[in-house]
Amino acid sequence: MDARNEMLRLIRSRKQGYSLEQPFYIDPDFHRLDMELIWYRDWLFVGHDCELPKPGSFFTVQVGDYPVVIVRDREGGIRAFHNSCRHRGSRVCNTHKGMSARLVCPYHQWTYDLDGKLLFARQMADDFDPSQFSLKPVACERAGGYIFICLAQEPADFAPFRAMMEPYFLPHRLADAKVAYESTIIEKGNWKLVWENNRECYHCAGNHPELCKTFPEAPTVTGVNGAESDPEMVAHWAKCEAAGLPSRFRIDEAGQFRATRAPLLRDAVSYTMTGKRAVKKNLSDNVSADRIGSLLLYHYPTTWNHVLGDHAVTFRVLPVSATETAVTTKWLVHKDAVEGVDYTLDELTHVWTETNDQDRRIVEENAFGITSPAYEPGPYSELHEGGVIQFVDWYASFIEPRLSEGQKPTLKSVA
Repeated sequence: MDARNEMLRLIRSRKQGYSLEQPFYIDPDFHRLDMELIWYRDWLFVGHDCELPKPGSFFTVQVGDYPVVIVRDREGGIRAFHNSCRHRGSRVCNTHKGMSARLVCPYHQWTYDLDGKLLFARQMADDFDPSQFSLKPVACERAGGYIFICLAQEPADFAPFRAMMEPYFLPHRLADAKVAYESTIIEKGNWKLVWENNRECYHCAGNHPELCKTFPEAPTVTGVNGAESDPEMVAHWAKCEAAGLPSRFRIDEAGQFRATRAPLLRDAVSYTMTGKRAVKKNLSDNVSADRIGSLLLYHYPTTWNHVLGDHAVTFRVLPVSATETAVTTKWLVHKDAVEGVDYTLDELTHVWTETNDQDRRIVEENAFGITSPAYEPGPYSELHEGGVIQFVDWYASFIEPRLSEGQKPTLKSVA
């Protein structure tokens, strides 16, 4: 059966509150549809402003079949381009990150300016017109220190996300921070399994001893319902908002992105084994309030985030294949914080390094079991897995109309 029609059939017949059918997690054709209908058409978090400190700073990212380079131009703006030379298609930038006054293809030295214009192509015909062979642009937007790209020819409106997100994030000045450490792990599971695991803490007590010292397991923190009736959450919001920090739970109508601030356990102020600060300097000079907990941001399909008083931890999800997902974690600190003086990498990264590895094992065991012919969708816990239910509902409602595009209506038979 055609994969598009089969996916659409399974979406429309899925049982509410249950996990998805097996092909959604393992089938290469279903994965191709995920890429085409979600990943190649929507806004994706790729990195931070602070990773591009000067004109000529660049980093690269691979989104499915698309290599992309993100660069700061001479005017201080940030641009994204398809990382494919207009000569014969070689990657122009073949390192993870770097600094260059020009973007020079290593194959035949075609040279591009930081705005993508072709400056030099040696020994071409007399009638060769360089202006027709600029690097192809990729839509690029910035919000609160975050960089997003969209591979679609006509990107969705980015403004609603920026309008919701920036009031929460601008006080933390992530655009002026620095990345103290970065790691990427490959989880041998479908990207949706990575997200499902992230969207609940039902598994935390049995799997995350380090994280559970500071992060609450309460469904009102991890889910999407009940926070407004949780006295601890409401009191925390009131305290933080009195200090000028937007904190209340907000979610967009389609359920794709949301933000809130959550308290940490007891007197904890940071994700460390003791609950004490990991960094002596505050993350932002504009935020001095104590015990602000963690600012949580989720944006499907690429990012979840924790921003604390002393540092931030950001996560980027990128599919590698139907059964592999790259998860990149970055720890951000104040731009003037000095390693060995204001923080140590071990204390800063320990909790989430351990948690990431534990989550990798969980996802891989989950994926291994799903390959069994005996697998069938099981029920989520309404109490503890409300966030998972919301993610799966978002996925289904987001992809269904795109699967339906161009379909001819079925004619009813006439008796």
